[in-house]
Formats: sequence, C-alpha cells, structure tokens
Amino acid sequence: MTNNSIKLLYIEDDTEIGELVTEQLRSKSYEVKWLKSGEEALREAEGCSLVVLDVMLPGLDGFTIGQRLKKAYPDLPILMLSARTSIDDKLQGLEFADDYVTKPFHPDELSARIEVLLRRGGRRSSEPTKVKHLLVYEAENRIEHADTGEELALGGKQFHIFMFLFRHLGQILTKEQIYEAVWGESYLDGDKTLMVHIRHLREKIEKDPASPEVVETIRGLGYRVRA
Repeated sequence: MTNNSIKLLYIEDDTEIGELVTEQLRSKSYEVKWLKSGEEALREAEGCSLVVLDVMLPGLDGFTIGQRLKKAYPDLPILMLSARTSIDDKLQGLEFADDYVTKPFHPDELSARIEVLLRRGGRRSSEPTKVKHLLVYEAENRIEHADTGEELALGGKQFHIFMFLFRHLGQILTKEQIYEAVWGESYLDGDKTLMVHIRHLREKIEKDPASPEVVETIRGLGYRVRA
C-alpha cells in the first residue's frame, strides 16, 4: 500500500499547528482530512486508516471524541496529541488510544509513530508479528516461539502486561501506565507487584531471562518491547 492511498483524519483546532502537521503528513504522501473540532469526527472517520487527535478541542474534548471513535471503529488506530503531560492524562488517553504523543514534538517523530501504527494495523488478522524470537498473533491472543512453534502459556497478568507493551511497540511505558492498564488502579510508589510479574513473564518468554531481549528495562523510565 502506498501512502497516497492512505487516508488520515487529523483533528486539531490550533491553526498554526494544524497547518504544519497537515503539510508534514501530505509531504509523506498521505491523504489528510483536517478538522478543527470533533463534531464531524464519526462521519469523517469512515474509510480512514488512522486518526490523529488533539486533546484540547472546542466543545467535546479529545478524550470523549476518541472514546466514541473507538467504540464506532474498534480497529481504527488513534494517536493522541496533547500538551498535557501528566501521568493521569496519559493513562486516560491510553485507555482507548493506541499511542500518546506530547507537545512539542518533532514532525519526524509523529510520522514514525504513524508508520508504526499503520504497519501494526495492516498485520492485524491471522498474520503474526515477529518480536525477536516470538511470533505474536494479536487477533488470536496467542504467542509462539518462532524456532520451535511452541505456544507460550502465560498467566493472565503476564499476558496482559506483554500485550499492553506489544500494542505500544517501541514506546517506553512507565510503571504507572502499565500498572493502571493491567490492574485498573493507581500505582503506589515502591510497589513490587509489577516487577515480580515481569520477572515471571521473562522466565517464560526470554531465551535468557537474566539478559532480556524482548521486555527491555529502560532504567529510570519503565519498560519497552521492541521488535
């Protein structure tokens, strides 16, 4: 699929930012529909491959619009843009969105994030995604060892942790983000629960749990799964 056959819906009320981002995306040969509010979002999203959605909008905010879009189009990737950088805002966005980029951002970063989401969306069916020595069948909620074909049996929390990281492939996620997404409650500083579950997860999926390649620890920041 060439970029000029890919339609993006971009919702941003700031004219200066909107013009810059629209120009950048069109320079990548994407077809871009730019809206300055979310009133027509549900209608305009039909046929789109991805939505880039600002949080601060006139009328309904981006969180509300994003939730409605995800309900109407469950497989449509949504990338949130926001100047709001608090953990609570990010967690709220990642409850439904596929990525969350904070302002200011470099246009090349935005383009790269979009490309990752589009690649993931294109593989979402029976085709697996290869992550190091793993084959991840996202639509089937199944993980296999690429060398042996063995299906890996993960505990419920281990599986949810891995899939949350996988769905944000290449993105560093904080302990707070992961804990909130998997346990549905706020992370308490110093709680070792997540660390213990990640250790058990690595014992099942890593070739060498002492030197993990799949679930990376980013010291002082959090964790990442990188293909």
